[in-house]
Formats: sequence, C-alpha cells, structure tokens
Amino acid sequence: MAAHPVDEKLPALKMATSGLQHVAAMYAGVVAPPLIVGAAIGLSATELTFLTGACLFTAGLATFLQTLGFWKIGARLPFVNGVTFAGVAPMTAVVASTDDKSDALPIIFGAVIVAGLLGFVAAPFFSKAIRFFPPVVTGSVITLIGVSLLPVAFGWAQGLNPRADDYGSTTYLGLAGITLLIVLLLRRFTRGFVKQIAVLLGLIAGTLVAIPFGVTDFSPVAHADVVGFPTPFHYGAPQFQLAAILSLCVVMVVSMTESTADMLALGEIVERPADEKTIAAGLRADTLGSALSPLFNGFMCSAFAQNIGLVAMTRIRSRYVVATGGGFLVLMGLCPMAASLIAVVPRPVLGGAGVVLFGSVAASGIQTLVRAGLERDNNVLIVAVSLAVGIIPITAPGFYHAFPETAKIVLDSGISTGCVTAVVLNLLFNHIGRGGEAQDVTHPMEAGQEIAAVH
Repeated sequence: MAAHPVDEKLPALKMATSGLQHVAAMYAGVVAPPLIVGAAIGLSATELTFLTGACLFTAGLATFLQTLGFWKIGARLPFVNGVTFAGVAPMTAVVASTDDKSDALPIIFGAVIVAGLLGFVAAPFFSKAIRFFPPVVTGSVITLIGVSLLPVAFGWAQGLNPRADDYGSTTYLGLAGITLLIVLLLRRFTRGFVKQIAVLLGLIAGTLVAIPFGVTDFSPVAHADVVGFPTPFHYGAPQFQLAAILSLCVVMVVSMTESTADMLALGEIVERPADEKTIAAGLRADTLGSALSPLFNGFMCSAFAQNIGLVAMTRIRSRYVVATGGGFLVLMGLCPMAASLIAVVPRPVLGGAGVVLFGSVAASGIQTLVRAGLERDNNVLIVAVSLAVGIIPITAPGFYHAFPETAKIVLDSGISTGCVTAVVLNLLFNHIGRGGEAQDVTHPMEAGQEIAAVH
C-alpha cells in the first residue's frame, strides 16, 4: 500500500529545495522577535546576531519534534515551528519593567520554561475541544489565519523600516509586484517540480532584480561568522518572576489556541484531518519545544501559519520536506554565515511572495466554508460575527487600548478571538437547545474524509 503523501520521502534534491522554500517563507517571522526584544534590551550587534541564531537553532529543533516526533509528541504533519510573535509584547514589557537590563533575558527565559511545562501538562485536556470545531468553525478560523497574515506581507512589501523616508516607495512596491508576477507566471506556465518551487524561484529572481536598485544588502554575509553555537544559558541562569510567568502563560494559551486552529487547517489541506490524538501530540511538541528553547537562548515556539499557505499552494505534503527545512534552521543556527544568506532577500521581495502564500491560506478557509452549511441562517451568523471579531485587530489596531495589557495579549490576536467567538457561537446556535434545526456538527475527521472522497 502506497504511503500517504504526508509520509512520503521525496528525492534528495526535491526534498532540499522544497525544505529551503519553507525556511524562506518563515525566516522573517523567526528573526523578527529576537531583533525586537534584543533591540529593546540594547544588545550589541554581535549579541543580536547570537540571539537570532539561537532562535533559528531552537526553531529547527522544535520543527523536528513536530514533524518527526517521538512517543506521543509531535503531530507528524508538515508543520514548521518557530518563535511566536504573540510573545513580543509581554517580553518587551518585561524588558521595560526590569531595572537591570542584563536580567531581562533570564527572566523571560524562566517564564517561557514554566509556561512551556504547564502547557505540556495541559495539552491532552486542551485537545479535547476538537469536537467543537466543525467546518463552520474551522473554515472561519482558517480564513482568519490567512486574512490576519496578509498585513504582514503588505508590511514587508513597503520595506524594512516604517520610519524610513523610502518606506512604501514605488521602488519597494514595484519589487514586491515583480516578485508576485514572477511567482504567478511560474505557477501558470511551468509544470512539475519547477511549478512546485515557484515561490523559492520567485524569491531568488526578485532578489536578483533588486540588486540594481541598491535594495539588496550583502553586508550580513560579509560580517557573519562561519561557525557559532548557541551556548546553553549564554545570558545567565533563568530567573522566575511571577508577573512575567503569568503573562507568558497567557501567551501560551493564545499560542495553543492558534496551533490547534493551524493543525485543523493543515489537516484539511493535506487530507489527513487532525483528530484529538494528533492535536494533543502537536501541542505537546509546541510546549516541549518552548520549554527546551530557553536552554539554548531561544523564545517560545509555536506553529507557523504562513507555511500552511506554502503547503496549500505547492501541494507538497511530505512532513519530511518540512523536517529538512528544520535541518536547515539548525544549520543556520550553527553557521551564522548561512543564516545571513536568507537575510539577503529584501523585505519587499518577501512581501510579494507572501501575498500568494497567505492568500492561499484564506482561500483554503473559504473552501472549507463552502461545505459548512451556509444555507442555514445560524451558520451564516457564526461566520459573519467571528470574522468581524477576528479582523478587529487588523482594521482597528487601537480598538482595545483601554483594556489591561494582559487582556490585550489575547484580544490583539484576531485568530484567537475569532476562534473563541466561532466556538462559542457554534455552541449557542448548534448545540445548546439544538436550535430546532438540523445541526452542522460534522467532526473534522468526517469532514476530511469528505474531501478525500472528492479528490
């Protein structure tokens, strides 16, 4: 019996190039948090490079846990793990409240360890919520994931520094547009392997086009060391402060909510629906990866939604491809010069490719909603309100400004608020009292079987 595409081992060259494409898609998301937190602390350029390399290294280890797994740990799906952006706000708050900035990272690392261990224990209980995720909920959440990520691509397209005079210039937007066009043309007029790595080829071509405009910066390569290792507890032994632990525990809950939604989304796309057992194993990988990450000076890890778009677009569903990408991340963490090669890709070029990647996630959500029974008024209301609540942080960033900082950690995540809203409304309209109508309570596994039957 042929192996499921998720368990397929591809030829070495295809495995390597496809894995590198996943790294390219998520690289900016991994390096942004350490750069932001490191800058807030006032780390030197050398220390910033070290912290960034450490986060790449730990992202690779967490990706191994998720894709390859062992025991009851790891979803064993083509899932990339990396530093969650949800932790940036509370971590910078810890930095601001710490008198001696040299203590900031040890305090953050201590809080991440505790939050990771608590999340690991809670994973099997958290996963039992899967029965509350029928297509009307998963479709809404998947759509929100894509919509929430699109502003990231639009921000990349405008340049690196929002305060710079050339931010959003026609040159930057033009490079993003050219990259997008190249990806679309490759997808339209090529076949086979070339078509599948269209995003990677688009990033390379876009980078080459950017050279005459002076946008491509090769200085990171020139100044990077060839070999480096994230020495354990480089910034000192972890410290445990209650306020920091509580704030990072909230982030862990947000992260687990988003990871659950991501696993459901990816399960639908690869036609191996994520059941309760898979979600529990995936959450264990997330939380264990987070608990171990501070050992090598990394931050909290979570599943990366942008790579779901890459899987949806390329249709390369092998988890070993993503595990290969995890290997590249580990190597980048051990070889700063290798890491700097990806850093050469201009942000506008990433933005152009991101439009395709993140838009594909939203499109997958719409596909799920098609079979969610939207002819029923109840389900239309669930979708309408959950999408509206989920896009509040995107369309009105200061909407929750009067709320406490801890609450804003949750409220400013449109994916989390939209997900909770969809689950609650589905309970209200389709479970409690049963509403007097036929209910759309299809289990995600059944929904996935319907997809497989269609294909």
